[in-house]
Amino acid sequence: MTATAEAPPAAPTGPRPKSRIHGRQSLAGWLFVTPALVGLGAFMVAPIVLALWVSFRDWSGLTPLADSTNAGAGNYADLLTDPGVVRGDFAKSLRNNLYYVLGVVPAQTILAFLLALVVNARLLKGRTFFRTAFYFPSVTSSIAVAFIFVFLFSPAGVVNTVLSAVLPGKVDLVWLDDSDGLLHLLLRTVGVDHPPAALRGEFMDLSWWDWLSGPSVALSAVMILATWTTTGTFMLMFLAGLQNVPEELEEAASIDGATPRQRFFAITLPLLKPTLFLVLTLGIIGTWQVFDQVYAMTAGGPQKTTLTPAYLVYREGFQNSAMGRAAAIAFVVFVIILVFTAVQRLVLRKER
Repeated sequence: MTATAEAPPAAPTGPRPKSRIHGRQSLAGWLFVTPALVGLGAFMVAPIVLALWVSFRDWSGLTPLADSTNAGAGNYADLLTDPGVVRGDFAKSLRNNLYYVLGVVPAQTILAFLLALVVNARLLKGRTFFRTAFYFPSVTSSIAVAFIFVFLFSPAGVVNTVLSAVLPGKVDLVWLDDSDGLLHLLLRTVGVDHPPAALRGEFMDLSWWDWLSGPSVALSAVMILATWTTTGTFMLMFLAGLQNVPEELEEAASIDGATPRQRFFAITLPLLKPTLFLVLTLGIIGTWQVFDQVYAMTAGGPQKTTLTPAYLVYREGFQNSAMGRAAAIAFVVFVIILVFTAVQRLVLRKER
């Protein structure tokens, strides 16, 4: 007789019962994150919602918020549609900040990337020293650095002294008191002193000729300061990205005969796209929030050519006692930052 093997038990049919352990883990997870969520809600979400509500109120900031009156969209109308000094100042702040973004973000990004390549080189001696030296301005007090730059850009400061030694003739620029735009100064060298007829129209109480003035000489000094103090932080981000590039890819490409330039453009740069997106996003957000350098160096002058939306929020809220208008400025800038970030994301996505 031959023994017959028993058939394996049939697999259970029907829905599998839910695991009690999984449910308990989910509950434990929510219990662990609840303190963080409460903190975010109390110190981030609630203040943002309250500020949005204040932007539709007429409130001086000196009386209880309950005594404020409803302004509807009046604060936003003062900034965007109603002609007057308020809209004109807001337009000047937007113009100044646009030039500030266009000047600082590319400069700090390119310099940070080049410095990261330098300190990441294997043949460089003392790499730790140079990393620390390049990063040191980023951790120094911005107000202290601003006062030093006021010193440097004074009429008898180091900058004018060096320029006088390099350039023929005496250079006596009053950097922080010069309101002339760089593009206007450039046009004056070719004999264009007055706006052409096509640029005499106005937008938000500011002529197109003034919109296209370029950053003022004073704002350029602030831009140099901002670039110097922020490059070190972004250098570290690029350095981290470079060190995360797999060496195996570099070695494989080298074995296949790729030159260093080909490896750089075919391997290194594509793998740094996420880091580049982070650097550009943080750079745009930071440049639209510039305040302390302007406060310490120029206080918005001369002739409001260094006025920025962040400084305008401070001026309207704490000097002019118009907290509702200050909150409205903040939310308009918030929308602008979102638009810039979205455009940047689309551009980088198309290049993939």
